[in-house]
Amino acid sequence: MESGEQITVLSLFLQADPVVKGVMLILAIASVWSWAVAVDKWLHFGELEQHARKFEREFWSGRSVDEIDDRGGDRPRDALSRVFAAASREFREARRVGMPTGEHAQMLLARVDRLLQAQVSREVERASRNLGVLATVAAATPFIGLFGTVWGIMNAFTNIAQQQQTNLAVVAPGIAEALFATALGLVAAIPAVIFYNKFAGDLDRFADRLETFSDEVAARLSRRLGER
Repeated sequence: MESGEQITVLSLFLQADPVVKGVMLILAIASVWSWAVAVDKWLHFGELEQHARKFEREFWSGRSVDEIDDRGGDRPRDALSRVFAAASREFREARRVGMPTGEHAQMLLARVDRLLQAQVSREVERASRNLGVLATVAAATPFIGLFGTVWGIMNAFTNIAQQQQTNLAVVAPGIAEALFATALGLVAAIPAVIFYNKFAGDLDRFADRLETFSDEVAARLSRRLGER
């Protein structure tokens, strides 16, 4: 970089060492990737909340278990519907040979409880998909940026030794290129940390909601067995 040339973001990238350029590209891709995941998870958790509220209203609307089951269909599309379907399918299968009583009813409730817990685990795993990307970007990009900075400063000192000059015009471009890598690492990491913490909290609340709903489903089926 010539002494009279203005230092800009583009010039820093173009004049950087190939290794530092590679670091910058990796950080830029990681930043775009984390933003894409963040937008997708934001919409996904909003959709989960909307469907959960809708199904809970139907569940407590006074409809019978059979009516809700028929409304959900064979392939429910939202999390609470799938949790309910896991229990209702077992309930229907047991009812085909007659409504169980006594010990058989207790065994049915135990099976239903295990199925509910398994389905809740699957739904939580599904909701947490791609959160690892945000965690990885948040943890790794500062160190990747630091590597680019260290490499750039090494090149800057090598350039100083070759030119035998220590004036600002010689030192500034190399140092600026090196620090730009750190800045990119922070730009990628900070939003990823914020979004990861936000969605981790959303996931915990959603998991608690599923657990509570599964307990309500088990209680409702138990009450129906008691009525019979």
